[in-house]
Amino acid sequence: MSDKVGLVFAALADPTRRRVVETLLHDGVTSVPSLTSVLPISRQAVAKHLAALDHAGLLERAPASGREVRYQLRGDALAPATVWLQNAETAWERRLARLKGAVERGA
Repeated sequence: MSDKVGLVFAALADPTRRRVVETLLHDGVTSVPSLTSVLPISRQAVAKHLAALDHAGLLERAPASGREVRYQLRGDALAPATVWLQNAETAWERRLARLKGAVERGA
């Protein structure tokens, strides 16, 4: 997928990646060792999930001292998906309002 919305939804379709995002929302930053201690998967699997989130534009490296690589969410990471969902909701509400109007006129 080349579109940002598709990349975000594809990345968030996986429950493990959603849990990583939830961890970042709660903690602000995380690392592979931190995630490995709370997720029932290997370090390699954690690294692959982080790579998928990074590819979707959701992550960035956080400033850190020492050798440990830490990750944080990008400030505007969910913006493409949020805008798409808001537009879809608005369109859906308009369709429902038209349907309601048609039903009420026919009743």
